[in-house]
Amino acid sequence: MPGEIAVLVNPAARGGRSRGLLAPVLDRLGRDGHEVSVIVGESADDALRHAREAVAGRPEALVAFGGDGLVHLAVQAVAGTGTPLGVIPAGTGNDIAAALGLPRRAPLAAADVVLAGGIRVLDAAKTGEEWFAGVMACGFDSRVNERANRMTWPPGMARYLLALAEELRSFRPIPFRITLEGPGGSETIEREAMLVAVGNTSSYGAGMRVCPDAVPDDGLLDVTILDAVPKGRFLRVFPQVYRGSHVGSPFVETRRAARVTLEAPDVIAYADGERIGPVPLTCEIVPGALRVLL
Repeated sequence: MPGEIAVLVNPAARGGRSRGLLAPVLDRLGRDGHEVSVIVGESADDALRHAREAVAGRPEALVAFGGDGLVHLAVQAVAGTGTPLGVIPAGTGNDIAAALGLPRRAPLAAADVVLAGGIRVLDAAKTGEEWFAGVMACGFDSRVNERANRMTWPPGMARYLLALAEELRSFRPIPFRITLEGPGGSETIEREAMLVAVGNTSSYGAGMRVCPDAVPDDGLLDVTILDAVPKGRFLRVFPQVYRGSHVGSPFVETRRAARVTLEAPDVIAYADGERIGPVPLTCEIVPGALRVLL
């Protein structure tokens, strides 16, 4: 008999516009006799508590219906447990879903992927007790996130773009100390940089392919360093991130490591678009931590 599918929902995804998509998705998941339960918390912490309780009951899958932030929350509940994770993109960016080859704008097609039951074993990264599946941002990009999160207007991506423009006016390169550890040994890089991104998957920020060659099951994290450059040059290099062609710039350096330690003054790290906290911090890859329905 088909088992239970627990669906973790963010009703505020896409500014609340995803609510109309939820009922058809639940109907589709309930096909063939699956029992479908819905998890909606009063807060992120409350939602995570309920998600962990659901996973403890060993459902057939925990499905995140929302954007990258909700996938991040679901990863906290399923990483290392063996419970499969399903993703039905219903957010603004859906970068993790895109990196995994899931349909970003077709929730019913994503529900069919869940029902098909094909499982791919993937890595996840961990910093302290926090897991992330996508990209960790430190520097200019994370400061833009900090600024955008303090703003109440305008809504959606327009707020992010306004925060980006305002942050650029005052931004100064940041002195980073980056320690990389892997099979080949340890290396420390000290330099001023505009940003450092650590990726298990390739993109963030609604399609910015900051770590374009990242593979989520190779046992390594991809590290992208954008060196300190004048603002005019930064404005020419940064848009290339949407194509992933920025890695060909002489001002961009890429590395791979199993463990990355970042140190820098006055920098807050974001992972999967969620606020992690101030650096210094260390993140490391955990091979095979996730079983994802793909």
